[in-house]
Amino acid sequence: MNLNEQIEKIVKANGASFYGTETAQEDSHTIFRVYITKEGGVKLDLCAEISHELSVFFDVNPPMHGAYFLEVSSPGIERKLENPTHFMSAVNERVKFKINGGDKEKGLIKSADEKGFSIEKKGEEVRFEYCNISKAKTYFEWNKSK
Repeated sequence: MNLNEQIEKIVKANGASFYGTETAQEDSHTIFRVYITKEGGVKLDLCAEISHELSVFFDVNPPMHGAYFLEVSSPGIERKLENPTHFMSAVNERVKFKINGGDKEKGLIKSADEKGFSIEKKGEEVRFEYCNISKAKTYFEWNKSK
């Protein structure tokens, strides 16, 4: 079982879904982030519980060499979409993405499967294959009412 599968097993045992990991440098610190999702939202107590269990696991199976800080959190309302599961979980959300070659698109995800996704664009559904996408992220459209 690889590291992500082990992390997923611990996250699922706590009633959440594993979204992914990220390693970041902030100031002179290395941070290993574990992102989780849960129907109805991710609460701080859940992050703390999963963080505690992952810490015990990482004491024996470190996720990287050297010192690091562990963070467990939600990927947020505006989050990267990096695999088919991410796109499938984002149906009915807004996405902006870059097509290989540089063109940018955005729209509401209407459907997604293992090979690609469709967005609503000018009243029509337009399909894109993941292999043609270099970068994708959900975004939130803030209400501009006065």
